Amino acid sequence: MKTLALTVVSLLLAPLGAVQAPAPAQRQLKVFVSVDIEGIGGIGTPAMTSATGKDYALARRLMTDEVNAVISALFDGGATDVVVNDSHGDMQNLLHTELDPRVLYVQGAIKPYGMVEGLDATFAAVVLLGCHARAGTPQAFIAHTGSGSVKGLWLNGVEVGEGELNAAYAGSLGVPVVLAAGDAAFVTQFTKTVEAETVVTKTAVTPQAAVLRHPSVVREELVRAAGRALASLSSARPWTVRTPVEVRMQFADTTRPQILTAIPGVRQVDGYTVTVTADDMAAAYRLIRLMYRFVSI
Repeated sequence: MKTLALTVVSLLLAPLGAVQAPAPAQRQLKVFVSVDIEGIGGIGTPAMTSATGKDYALARRLMTDEVNAVISALFDGGATDVVVNDSHGDMQNLLHTELDPRVLYVQGAIKPYGMVEGLDATFAAVVLLGCHARAGTPQAFIAHTGSGSVKGLWLNGVEVGEGELNAAYAGSLGVPVVLAAGDAAFVTQFTKTVEAETVVTKTAVTPQAAVLRHPSVVREELVRAAGRALASLSSARPWTVRTPVEVRMQFADTTRPQILTAIPGVRQVDGYTVTVTADDMAAAYRLIRLMYRFVSI
């Protein structure tokens, strides 16, 4: 009878123990998505990238749909957290109430790290969408670097565009860019420096016209590329630049470089160009953004 009683007690307590046992913790896998607009699939004129331009409302829709497709693929691939940073113009372009509700969304342009605001070392990967080639690139769609005031940007003597600049900042945190998408000129240029999955969304005819791949085709290819990127994440390597970082910037006018010498450490090397040395990429990124975005002339 005693043995039977102990057996009954054990059977009654067994489910309680099963309920109280802690579940295994899910490994955190955070992905940061920075999204510009010029390289989004389906956008083929400068007017579409401007709030006052023809079909801008359609551009916002295309941008949002492309981001959502990638977000879904990232979560399907194992991401536990996704942060999306709006990175074009006033950085208020995405139809954010229509974004996947699982994401956090960074909106607004008055932020020191601009296109990479919110990125830190806790992230496992970076995705760059809607990208374009750097200023002065031939056969590229709306090529520029930051704004029309910038004609060239170099980090330690290597010319970079926005994509490489963002990759260098991510790399300084130990975070690799695993996927980048934009026009054909951007992809060709970017992959000379940074190793990542890429998707070509269009090919420029001139800086103001492009041959477009259908947005649905672009989204399907991005979904597959995002899956591959996360599946091979263990082999991804951040792109880093040595420190301290020598920044050289060339501007379109001769007034801004002279004014910028008021910033400690900034030296004018010719009528259009300034140089400054930053201790690390965080400081370099803030200085670059300050010089072209927040100093007005």
